[in-house]
Amino acid sequence: MEFASPDVAFVEHTIESAPVGSRRALHRIERNLGHVPPVARRLAESPQLLDGFRRLSSAFEQSTLDPKARETVIMAVAVRNDCQVCVAMHTAKLAALGAPQGMVDALCGQRPLDDERLESVRRFTLAVLASAGAVSEAELSDFLAHGHTRRNALEVVLGIGTYTMSTFANRLVG
Repeated sequence: MEFASPDVAFVEHTIESAPVGSRRALHRIERNLGHVPPVARRLAESPQLLDGFRRLSSAFEQSTLDPKARETVIMAVAVRNDCQVCVAMHTAKLAALGAPQGMVDALCGQRPLDDERLESVRRFTLAVLASAGAVSEAELSDFLAHGHTRRNALEVVLGIGTYTMSTFANRLVG
């Protein structure tokens, strides 16, 4: 995405130039990743957004969904919302989790997954998004029939909210 003029573009802050409220989050990002990605430098314009995303993503990481299920939710949201930054970051995270390339390709191509349990997560995530949470009894029952819980269903909503915010913000700042 390119902006029409520099007057509209978001500033790519350094830790020192960022609003005071964003500096601690940027330090944490740098400590965890070894650098601060350009998108995080732009998001630093809003300390509340940066801190809110950090807190929500931490809560989602602590959910009872297993790591591959969480990444399935994230990738379903990222691909649907066309956030290339998120797709790239979470493709790498799936690889680090030992996910087969076929799973990543299917998620990126919005195709069914070979793993039925993870496919139920992908379908449920998309159903929640499509219905703004008003999934049918059949859709919830299908999710539960694959070994997930009602708590997991609510955790999918947490992941959707967290990564919808992230994908929208990432796309907004370019």
